[in-house]
Amino acid sequence: MAGRYSYYSQKLAAEKLVEVYEVAPPRVKQYLNAEIEYVKSNIHPGYKILELGCGYGRAVKSLANPKISIFGIDTSLPSLMMAGNYLREKSRILFAQMDAINLGFTNKAFDLVFCIQNGISAFHVDQLELVNESCRVTKKGGTLLFSSYSPKFWEPRLEWFEIQSRQGLLGEIDYEKTGDGTITCKDGFTATTINKTQFAELTSHLDANVSVEEVDESSLFCKIIPE
Repeated sequence: MAGRYSYYSQKLAAEKLVEVYEVAPPRVKQYLNAEIEYVKSNIHPGYKILELGCGYGRAVKSLANPKISIFGIDTSLPSLMMAGNYLREKSRILFAQMDAINLGFTNKAFDLVFCIQNGISAFHVDQLELVNESCRVTKKGGTLLFSSYSPKFWEPRLEWFEIQSRQGLLGEIDYEKTGDGTITCKDGFTATTINKTQFAELTSHLDANVSVEEVDESSLFCKIIPE
């Protein structure tokens, strides 16, 4: 796992990751909630669910339900330890430190696999490998969800990153290199996005029903249903 997710597993883990969400302005909190509600709309009783990049369990807590089983993975051990405490009263939820492109699960293990808040870019792994490995553990007829940012959400997103920078959670933003969906900090942190065309290219080889939907004018959700 060396070199992967290093910013979020080392610099923005556990308490610092919590602060990232605490400082989010209202429009960003609306976006965060809209993503979770979209995931909820794809869940049915009896589902076995996997979240890629679960952090300290923010999304998992909102999805927790005794009628479903949830597994959350992340590369950050401090965040996972916090998740265990954060959700200690919730049943049917398990966490593990794991690389999203090398999942320790059998084929077709989950009814729903999801990776929200632009994890497909934020993980900084080979995106095709990530899609293929995620599909491997998703059942036929199940659902795989990846989200990225909508171009319409650029200004609220940039404002949120500026707040994080002022709070010392991120490095100073390099405005000369920031624009067209990419936010770059002078400490080397870079946040990119995936557009509809790129989602189509990443999924064109799959034997699956694929669609891309804009949600809340803030997210682009790529929905993959393996056939």
